[in-house]
Amino acid sequence: MDQTSLQTLLLVLPLLCDTTNQARLSVSSNSSQLFKGQSVSLSCEEDDSSAGWTLWRNTSRDNRIECGTNWGKSNGSSCFIKYISSQDSGVYWCESRDGSTSNSITITVTGGAVILQSPVLPVMEGHDVSLRCAMKNSSKLPADFYKDGSLIRTEPTGHMTIHHVTKSDEGLYKCHISSHGESPPSWIYITESEPEVIYSSLKSTFNCQPSHLHSSEQ
Repeated sequence: MDQTSLQTLLLVLPLLCDTTNQARLSVSSNSSQLFKGQSVSLSCEEDDSSAGWTLWRNTSRDNRIECGTNWGKSNGSSCFIKYISSQDSGVYWCESRDGSTSNSITITVTGGAVILQSPVLPVMEGHDVSLRCAMKNSSKLPADFYKDGSLIRTEPTGHMTIHHVTKSDEGLYKCHISSHGESPPSWIYITESEPEVIYSSLKSTFNCQPSHLHSSEQ
């Protein structure tokens, strides 16, 4: 497994065992990769506002840190990061007062010249996936697209659509713009049904126990 993918898996696994469908995390950029210096807003789209949903994250330097503690500006169930940096790369999720958690989203921040704009949530089989290789000031340059290290194709406008995706389209994607550089890699998940199902499947795979996330607090 790619080192970046392994690090992401290690960050997200502690969240899987306490995931519910009471809230969904959304990101204003609708992209899993961001340029250093961008601003971004994360919001908990909640079914029950009385549950007190807040934003949390795991990064390489922080573990289970709430928005407003030493990152971001909290506004109820939303969190705003005015100037995002590479140290903000990590896994983000919503958590209620009783410890229930939403889906998680992995965000990668780069100081490089190129990013791959790809879905932040798992994609259902049969749907189309849109990928865009972008620079800060342009998103229409010719770009090479790679999956699991192999070249898929070159697109003259830096935009690629994969039509009617299947499980075989799942993998690690990146892109490259000649004379400008390469994006970080991002994993695209394909699921057979609604995105929430992937979390239930992963929880079953890793034989989660209900108290897994908070066992250290008991």
